[in-house]
Amino acid sequence: MAKPPSSTQTTIAQLQGNSLPKLVQNEIERMILDGTLLPGAKLTEATLADQLGVSRGPVREAFRLLEETGLVRTEKNRGVFVRAVPIEEALEIFEVRAVMDLYVGRKLAQTATATEVRDLRQLVDAMDQAVKGGNAQDYHRFNLQFHDRLLELAGNAKLVATYRKLVNELSLFRRQNLTEESMAVYSREHRAIVKAIAAGDAEAAGQAMHDHVMNSRERTRLNYEARHSAQAVPATNPGARRTVAA
Repeated sequence: MAKPPSSTQTTIAQLQGNSLPKLVQNEIERMILDGTLLPGAKLTEATLADQLGVSRGPVREAFRLLEETGLVRTEKNRGVFVRAVPIEEALEIFEVRAVMDLYVGRKLAQTATATEVRDLRQLVDAMDQAVKGGNAQDYHRFNLQFHDRLLELAGNAKLVATYRKLVNELSLFRRQNLTEESMAVYSREHRAIVKAIAAGDAEAAGQAMHDHVMNSRERTRLNYEARHSAQAVPATNPGARRTVAA
């Protein structure tokens, strides 16, 4: 007996009148961003086509679209892989994001309406609830929505496209940064950003967004160094390994 279609297969099948490759792209992107598909993982057309209930053609086209967004890479004669960004490149991306966010914060302080500020506050409130519940997955989702909304409100399509590509490339590092402590810090920074935007203080809003990204950059660097220091401790000295990881 054939197994019933999954909810994902059903959803995609129902939407086949739309752009099927785009729908497949969105689903694979979701699996990459939420950690279901890890950096370095090989993606195969046949497996994903079967999983999503589509033919190989839309999956192949989705791979091309995902490569444009920086989430996957194609290696000749080897296949398609989830992209793993080197730490040096990730730190550079954070710096570029910080400059872009400086502009976004300044602009929104001058243009955001009361309704738009309320929308931003609702997302911050949702992140606060995720922090209280210790739910990193929900926090990550609302965090992406918050920053995406800030971009949309800036009203610069080219900026949005460039920024989203950079954010995608940082997805692994951003998830690894989420601890109970860091989520609480991030939420306070988000609230300070919205407060400055609501007050119409362009300099404070821009600086708050810039500092928020640079703080995340520093946390990423420290986390990376801590993980690699722990891995470098000889396995014959388990006590030292525990000390470094603490």
